[in-house]
Amino acid sequence: MSEILRGKDYIETVDFSEQEIELLLDTSTELKEKFKNGISHKLLPDKTIFLFFFDKSTRTRNSFEAGITQLGGHAHFIEAGSSQVAHGESPKDMGIILSGYGHGIAIRHDLVPGEGNTYMREVAEHAEIPVINMQCDVDHPCQTLADLMTIREIFGPDLRGRKIAVSWAYAPSYAKPMSVPQGLITLMTRFGMDVTLAHPPEYKLMDKCLSKAKELAEKSGSNFQIVDNMDAAFEDADIVYPKSWGIEELFHKPEEALEIGKKYKDWICDESKIKLTKNEAIYMHCLPADRGNEVTDAVIDGPQSVVYQEAENRLHTCKAIMSLTM
Repeated sequence: MSEILRGKDYIETVDFSEQEIELLLDTSTELKEKFKNGISHKLLPDKTIFLFFFDKSTRTRNSFEAGITQLGGHAHFIEAGSSQVAHGESPKDMGIILSGYGHGIAIRHDLVPGEGNTYMREVAEHAEIPVINMQCDVDHPCQTLADLMTIREIFGPDLRGRKIAVSWAYAPSYAKPMSVPQGLITLMTRFGMDVTLAHPPEYKLMDKCLSKAKELAEKSGSNFQIVDNMDAAFEDADIVYPKSWGIEELFHKPEEALEIGKKYKDWICDESKIKLTKNEAIYMHCLPADRGNEVTDAVIDGPQSVVYQEAENRLHTCKAIMSLTM
């Protein structure tokens, strides 16, 4: 295994060069092949990672726990509310202390804009072991790496000119984090894809992420545009990624945000919208999808859906991140 990423924090994909992301992807593919063929790959024997959750999880928790086990190590699951963080323990103290106990710290802190990314970076400042972002308010770099892996498995490594539509979709359940669409627009633009972001006017993303996406698109020679119409985004798309997210200014007033969302119940990925895409287009979602609101069963269970391949790749990208940084 390469040593160039050993000890490096993985908090946002923009912190990594294109070459470093390519290394993560190549390693993910290698580990997937070994897993599929029953080949042992205990690259982290006797190593411990602490999984610190401020929010609920299915794919993230299990991909990390299963992944570290397959790598020969062990995970400690820590719910923030049951730890001393709930009593005010500082990120500095946690980073220093857990550095003395193990080999990696992974954190999910995604529900409050302005908090999660800042918290992780403060932990990382004082930790002597790598800090991995399992989703914050700004980015979900484990998810988007798996998304990129999945897209390349289907379309090949040269994605220049491929169009991905990243669209808001209606969901009545809760005000979901903005990190997945933000992570998508700042990663896919770097790898040659033309990114169209679609959302109702109230659901704009963080200014710094929009500015970064424009900058990265200019640097790579790809296109980045924002529209306020889901149909326009889907037209001639190769990849569609419709999901719900909240309103940045209203995360402290979730009921108000959900009420605004009711105006846009027609922002659903259904068969009519899929017909606007290219014939070989794929439907993606980080899951869990809000069936009947974000997407119809006919689409998510249909032939163009790759959500289970995408979810499976979470395991292999998480293993690559851990094996290369820890």
